[in-house]
Amino acid sequence: MQNNPEFTPVGGAADTTKPVLLLVDDDELIVGSLSIALGDEYRLVSAATRRDTLNLLRECAPPELVLLDLGLPPKPHDPREGLRLLRELLARDGDMKILVLSGQSTRDNVQQALSLGAADFITKPCELELLRARLWHQRTMREAERKLAGHASPDGRELLGESPVMQTLRTLITQFAKVPFPLLIEGESGTGKELVARRLHQAGANARRSYLPVNCAALPGELLEAQLFGHTRGAFTDAHEERSGFFDEVGEGTLLFDEVGELSPRLQAKLLRVLDDGYYYRLGETRTRRLRARILASTNRDLREEVRNGNFRLDLYHRLSVLTMLVPALRDRGDDRLLLFEHFRKLYTTDATGIRLSEEARTLLLSYLFPGNVRELRNVVIRLCARHPGTCIGVEQLAEELDPELRAAPDTLGQDSELRRRLLDPDFQLNEVLSRQEQRYVRVALEISGNNLSRAARLLGVNRSTLYSRLQKTPSGEDD
Repeated sequence: MQNNPEFTPVGGAADTTKPVLLLVDDDELIVGSLSIALGDEYRLVSAATRRDTLNLLRECAPPELVLLDLGLPPKPHDPREGLRLLRELLARDGDMKILVLSGQSTRDNVQQALSLGAADFITKPCELELLRARLWHQRTMREAERKLAGHASPDGRELLGESPVMQTLRTLITQFAKVPFPLLIEGESGTGKELVARRLHQAGANARRSYLPVNCAALPGELLEAQLFGHTRGAFTDAHEERSGFFDEVGEGTLLFDEVGELSPRLQAKLLRVLDDGYYYRLGETRTRRLRARILASTNRDLREEVRNGNFRLDLYHRLSVLTMLVPALRDRGDDRLLLFEHFRKLYTTDATGIRLSEEARTLLLSYLFPGNVRELRNVVIRLCARHPGTCIGVEQLAEELDPELRAAPDTLGQDSELRRRLLDPDFQLNEVLSRQEQRYVRVALEISGNNLSRAARLLGVNRSTLYSRLQKTPSGEDD
């Protein structure tokens, strides 16, 4: 957010003319040497652990570039902590350019990092000039994307794709754009939910008003509350002057709560009150102010599941989901993958450096599940253009950029793609998944039987004592 404090770089005061480079590595020698080698070009800041990184980002705006080691404490020989952080960083800012710099460079680790959204993977040890070139390339890509972000058409035509699901999405944007009610945009990471929100605003009645996205995952609850509502002087420690909040600043425009599932319980209650009453207070102020903005929310979580698990308020879910739309996963968009490949190829190359796909490579592209969705496809195109300029990309070259575990025959895409995506989640735990499923069956059986244990046990095909012992683990019978 624009009001976040600046990063303080390693070894000195901030030079705001340089781009921020966040280095996540617990090796002090590497941090020290890179801070000297790259200090002329970047404001280099560092964190040694996943927790340190997230704490740092709660106080500062997301950096433009990140160098991330996969092997982080407490288990520096296990890549899962780094992969988990990779996903969390992109949830805070999907445009962040994350380059993995790690010695854990097995093919599986490389492919999983790239599938999750890493812009590049660089193996340790690395020559300094190669690292400089890779960083410069990602800076160039980020600048190009920023320039293009302001050239979108108001009718949503830049939401490329001719698949039925994309045609339906564009129709819904047209239908819902001028409706003033709250709207919930659902979809996996990397599908383009924020782009859909922008199109809804641009096609709406208040298109000339402000559009303001608020990343609920990027700020701690206390700071986000002050940013949303504004505050008077002295309302809390460090409130040295009066400041308007996002509700004030957006006026009659559109306010997007990006990744709304990350809101704390306290802020969920406050947002519900604002949506119910249409009024809010600045912190430390008694005068009411009227909410005039249209409220949009987006999430990559299943909020219904979050409600069942007690992580999200049911009443707030119903207030936000007066209207809903699902942004489809790339694996469900058929030949749109080829259209988007061509779009990104033209976007990031010239005629002289452009690439094209062989027929066999096109077939492979269409069989790949793309867990990172459009963001992953974009990064694949960028890497192919950088590594094989002006060539016809064959199966072997394309396969190097794709996770071999995520290729499927066309007739298995629908039935297995979701399971494959979940299995490749760094946080996946089979016991937790099975436990949640068991609890849901128990809960429904109890509802059907009117909380009669004997009848519920018969419905579940277990004896009464087995059901009773399982209820002892979850006394309420509800999901954890």
